[in-house]
Amino acid sequence: MKNKKILSLLSLTFAITITGCQSKSIPSAPEQKIQTILDKGQGPAARALDKLPKIVQESLAKVLGYPYQYPDLDAFTKCLMAVQIKQGRVGFIGDDPIESRRQFDTQMLAILNKSTSIESVEDIRLPLQSGTVFARHYHPAPNKKLPMIVFYHGGGFVVGGLDTHDEACRLIAKYAKVQVLSIDYPLAPEASPQLLIKSCDDALAWVYQNRRQLKIYKNRIAVAGDSAGGNISTVVAQHAVGKSYAPQAQLLFYPVVDFKSKHPSFYAYGQGLVLTSKDVDYVTKYYSTQHQVALDDPLISPTYGSLKKLAPAFVVTAGHDLLHDEGEIYSHKLRQSGVKVHYVDYPDQTHGFINLTPISSKAKRNTIEIAKNFRKFWDKHN
Repeated sequence: MKNKKILSLLSLTFAITITGCQSKSIPSAPEQKIQTILDKGQGPAARALDKLPKIVQESLAKVLGYPYQYPDLDAFTKCLMAVQIKQGRVGFIGDDPIESRRQFDTQMLAILNKSTSIESVEDIRLPLQSGTVFARHYHPAPNKKLPMIVFYHGGGFVVGGLDTHDEACRLIAKYAKVQVLSIDYPLAPEASPQLLIKSCDDALAWVYQNRRQLKIYKNRIAVAGDSAGGNISTVVAQHAVGKSYAPQAQLLFYPVVDFKSKHPSFYAYGQGLVLTSKDVDYVTKYYSTQHQVALDDPLISPTYGSLKKLAPAFVVTAGHDLLHDEGEIYSHKLRQSGVKVHYVDYPDQTHGFINLTPISSKAKRNTIEIAKNFRKFWDKHN
């Protein structure tokens, strides 16, 4: 059945290309058929779509009516966004946090493929001062001592968990040749920023305290995260300065670091992409306003915190991301404060690309490249 869907999609796209997809007067039947195929088998159909030539992907995005002018955006991503818009799914956080979580979990489950193999993957319970937190421990070589990355998942502080970021953690563990401990921290709005960050601080301290049992190589512990998780990593790193458990490196994927200021990328890329300006409004409401935390408080906006004596930071941004500018600015601020920084931008990518690795070969290549280069950066500055 899956093969039939894939063949249908391939034959349909071939026909569209041959008949001249640049025409504005495309009949509605192909559009409806593409929509049906993608709806019914999101993972297999998306992976088939990913294998098509860029020109065909661009044509499909037009057939599906993608309304935004982002000429340099990855063509495969355009198709995904066009399908989401057709389905009435814009952004990933709405006025019901619990429903937003359910939908995000469902979407991530729908695109799953065979997981990257890691020798040891174990769910564990962390008995922290701030309360019990669950975590998932990835160890690519359980008999060896390896560095450890404490990973905080993205999802606007509101959605996401161990399962939604499982594949990203596997790729990082495998290609950076490190252990990864993914933290299932409490989510907003139920959890305040104070509680959320305290849990994440405590998790890092727990890892340091258990470094021998965890077989961590030479006390080498880093923090990492994507989006909201990048924010958490920066805040935790700032809080830990001067403490025994301070991380030795930071890996920040398109971090949110500034709730107060709006930069040009916010206005240029606020619609029609994975993260929308409406999402940011909801995140601000759930994480800041409801808990009466000021937008420039370093607890939620680390760009206004103390940047002195922080661990070396590997900062990643996506070119088509409303958070792009604040991530780049943060990397400059770190450098100006004497922090060792490696900054890399992926111009044709959008926010959240490490979550697209099960269906996007480019997103997977990028994530693998980042994992390898982060390890080199960390080794150099250890």
